[in-house]
Amino acid sequence: MISMKLSIITPSFNQGRFLTDCIESVLAQAGVEVEHIVTDAGSTDETLEVLRRYPHLLWTSEADAGMSDGINKGFLKATGEWMMWLNCDDYLMPGALAKVVEYIRQHPEADVVHGDCVFVREDKSVIRRKRDHPVDELTLLFVGCFIPSTSTFFNRRIIDSGQLLDISYKVCMDWEYYMRLIRLGYRFGYLPEALAGFRWHGTNTSLVHLEKGNAEALRLQREHVDERNLSALFKSAPLLKLLRKVFQVYRVAKRLGAHGRIR
Repeated sequence: MISMKLSIITPSFNQGRFLTDCIESVLAQAGVEVEHIVTDAGSTDETLEVLRRYPHLLWTSEADAGMSDGINKGFLKATGEWMMWLNCDDYLMPGALAKVVEYIRQHPEADVVHGDCVFVREDKSVIRRKRDHPVDELTLLFVGCFIPSTSTFFNRRIIDSGQLLDISYKVCMDWEYYMRLIRLGYRFGYLPEALAGFRWHGTNTSLVHLEKGNAEALRLQREHVDERNLSALFKSAPLLKLLRKVFQVYRVAKRLGAHGRIR
């Protein structure tokens, strides 16, 4: 047993058909101490039936102000030294948490640890392995949110300092959170391992609320450049377009450096 407690937060709403996979993937993690907290938003499908089958879970089912609010509720209940949110339609890969703990022990300077994921279909058949690279501020700002939330872990000192998700964000809450943590000086560490399966299906939040997501993306980018006194960049559309292309190429180079190949 590696002596470090991890808290897994699972926000949930009417996706009970996926929930068993999520719970079982956490239960199957060997050699680590884990608590699994499910914050359900009042599901009316089979979700509660599934939750009742697992007495080890810490769960509630009540109305909330959206997914970000549900995750925050879980963060505030968590007792682990590190925590993450694992969406109810996603699942951890075997041995993922032990790899994370080992990385944390080797990199005590890290405040946030992010890894890779595998994109899968609804039946868990593989679409492709998503390979990333160590995060840097400008690539994350101009290319978009390439860090998978389902493979990202936060030191509890972040939560204890009062840094929670902004519940006004319904789609890009993870991207906004990462940008804010970077501005505050928190250090990100990259673990080049596939830690979770990310399901693509017809009811993914980012697909269902595409227009809202685009509006939130522009809002968080503007907020960030204002905080960094870079607002002039957003006044020049050609310059902004050029910067996006430059950082897309730069991202490919970083991924090649991290993995030696791209898939």
